[in-house]
Amino acid sequence: QVQLVESGGGLVQPGGSLRLSCAASGSIFSTYGMGWYRQAPGKQRELVALISRSGSTNYADSVKGRFTISRDNAKSTVSLQMNSLKPEDTAVYYCSCSRMNTLVFTTWFIAMDYWGKGTLVTVSS
Repeated sequence: QVQLVESGGGLVQPGGSLRLSCAASGSIFSTYGMGWYRQAPGKQRELVALISRSGSTNYADSVKGRFTISRDNAKSTVSLQMNSLKPEDTAVYYCSCSRMNTLVFTTWFIAMDYWGKGTLVTVSS
């Protein structure tokens, strides 16, 4: 069993930055692949970034070059640094994990084992 708690969301102006954090507890964090996905009102959930146990990463085209995912296995945390934010980045952001350690976007939602309750990011002037 893994508990995931996100933090760091809020209101930011277009072009601004936010850093989301996710604290994990309850199991061996380093054995899980981790990911962030988001869901905007009235839209399907969208995978944003994945990071493997070893630190390899994969990003959605919509955020590539603007977002950076990282993990600290010693602290059992995963972060998402979001720069050059756009109004279309507005969504609830969720932290998730999988024992499959995959970086393949098309399989993540099937492979996902646990996820948090989310943190709201609003990009607006």
